Amino acid sequence: MIDVLVAEIGSTTTLVNAFDRVDGPDPVFLGQGKALTTAAEGDVGLGLEMAIADLARVLGTERVEHGALFATSSAAGGLRMTVHGLVHDMTVKAAKEAALGAGAVLKIVTAGRMSPEDLSRLRSIRPNIILLAGGVDFGEKETVLENARRIAGAGLSAPVIYAGNQAVQDEARGILESAGMAVTVVENVYPRVDVLNIEPARRAIQRVFEEHIVTAPGMERVRDMAHGGIMPTPGAVMAAARLVYEAIGDLVVIDVGGATTDVHSVTEGSEEIARILTSPEPVAKRTVEGDLGVYVNAGNIVDLAGRDILAQELGFDPAEALGAIEPVPSSERGIRLVRALATEAARIAVARHAGEVRYLYGPLGRITVAEGKDLSRVRWVIGTGGAAARLPEGERILEVVKGRRGDMRLLPPLDARCVIDRDYVMASCGVLARSHPAAAIAIMMRSLELAG
Repeated sequence: MIDVLVAEIGSTTTLVNAFDRVDGPDPVFLGQGKALTTAAEGDVGLGLEMAIADLARVLGTERVEHGALFATSSAAGGLRMTVHGLVHDMTVKAAKEAALGAGAVLKIVTAGRMSPEDLSRLRSIRPNIILLAGGVDFGEKETVLENARRIAGAGLSAPVIYAGNQAVQDEARGILESAGMAVTVVENVYPRVDVLNIEPARRAIQRVFEEHIVTAPGMERVRDMAHGGIMPTPGAVMAAARLVYEAIGDLVVIDVGGATTDVHSVTEGSEEIARILTSPEPVAKRTVEGDLGVYVNAGNIVDLAGRDILAQELGFDPAEALGAIEPVPSSERGIRLVRALATEAARIAVARHAGEVRYLYGPLGRITVAEGKDLSRVRWVIGTGGAAARLPEGERILEVVKGRRGDMRLLPPLDARCVIDRDYVMASCGVLARSHPAAAIAIMMRSLELAG
């Protein structure tokens, strides 16, 4: 009898990780089963069953008996959200950070009063959750109320999380509930100028996702099997990143997947950069690059990196090789191609995630400002996901994300250490940490080869 199984249902691959002795001083990772995700067949549960069967093969047994089963999912586009705020660089930014930190894929982000075009896009996307914000506490009221009226009239059934001006939260709730929409009210994501308060909204997003959302065909059956609901996979990785940060310090986690590349950073940055930041940044930040995936979006990476440059590196035309690319590469040529794509995806994604130093010129001369996330104090660059964990020389994929002398971007320094989530358990440990945090950190540190 195995203590815990954690299923990770991804866009291309379904994994099942087995953990035992999670209540004791020496928890262990027993092994991993995997199978292709079967959303296209109309039931992701089939892929889960095949992954559990593969786990039995890995463990050398005919059948896997287990206690708790936990699950994460990014299948069928993951957690689709829209975010609506007042000023783009203030409440909209804060709401966006909360949504991404919870593991969402943002489909629409609007500032100010929603236009007819915004509402048309909202209806066509049919998001899983709508996040409504706007106005500092006891500040401007009418925009968020008008957006509540327009969302209420859009004919959607998606639950709404209200994280705006607390002075009108009851009125906004009443408007939305009168249209039959489920509403969760949390603290304002931007209660005062230059103050971010994203954690209450982030927690509410994950709770609503677990309670209400089935994101892929067959997921309802998985939800019935799972203990404690289904967690968005990127949110689980963020939870794991926070836990590892408490153990080893400032870090960046890079998850190069088949459809997207996620970057999670947990760092306060340097005091020097903090003094010149134009707007606040969260300590824990996630960005998701929907155009960077080594399977679904491989062609985009070739275009961004340069076909000729990659061809020179590989010795063959990458664009021509894309027709034979596999979700899990098996040939030497396929491995080399996916490794090159993963390297470029990591480089581009971290460059987009990081902030930069800029010079502004005015009547008093040149001043130096910083915008975005400061990664200059990062000591650890962690690779998780299939590309980093399964490909040879995974650390080399990560080395390209570091800054160079004279770089204006606030990238990790050259002496940051690159490590790999060897057992590919980071997302699973993020879920496991909710009930067994000590076991989760011990297992992750062994996977990162950092255990004492």
